[in-house]
Amino acid sequence: MENRILVIDDDRELCGLLEEYLVAEGFAVESVHTGPQGAEQGSQGNYALIVLDVMLPGLNGFDVLRRIRGESSVPVVMLTARGEEVDRIVGLEMGADDYLPKPFNPRELVARIRAILRRQSTAQKEGAAAEAVLVVGDLVLDPGRRTVLQGERPVVLTSIEFSVLELLLAQAGRVISRDDICSQALGRQLNSFDRSIDVHVSSLRRKLGPAGDSSERIKSVRGIGYIYLRPAGSP
Repeated sequence: MENRILVIDDDRELCGLLEEYLVAEGFAVESVHTGPQGAEQGSQGNYALIVLDVMLPGLNGFDVLRRIRGESSVPVVMLTARGEEVDRIVGLEMGADDYLPKPFNPRELVARIRAILRRQSTAQKEGAAAEAVLVVGDLVLDPGRRTVLQGERPVVLTSIEFSVLELLLAQAGRVISRDDICSQALGRQLNSFDRSIDVHVSSLRRKLGPAGDSSERIKSVRGIGYIYLRPAGSP
């Protein structure tokens, strides 16, 4: 599983090019070329990461992602048409970990894949070694088990959402810049047109809901970043 990548794209030439680059980087690559095939393979296979195109025959990429997320939290990088910001936002909101607009340099995709897998591996090792459970208000985040509980309710998060929330909880009450969140959670630098972090935070807000006193949990600090607010009366 550690090095298996699934590419779901109907462009066979692109799949061949990606396979060439990824195999050279030490990955094992499988490719499927229709939406239904991708949904079945992605939901049942044991992959380290999935590369998923939005435009697919038979079932579009969003529907494929929805089915995969119903079965697995495997990291997913979506490929979108350049200029289609709506597609990128929708993909992230539905649980994609990152996106890359077409056309792209395959080396950039390899860099994105490595960044996500490196961050996930590092987080798992650190969590297993330290086992420092974070408790803020009604949230309990266990880095070792990669689980989040809100009271008694498990909260299902993508790998990137988990990493973002872990950063915010670890420094609850302090502002964390968008640059730092992007660097530590996505493993890459933030550019001025990148809304990935904002969409991941929006998804966290939606999944967690308001705090027990109906106040917001994650506050935007204009021009800087985000802060996870400690409940009133907590240290």
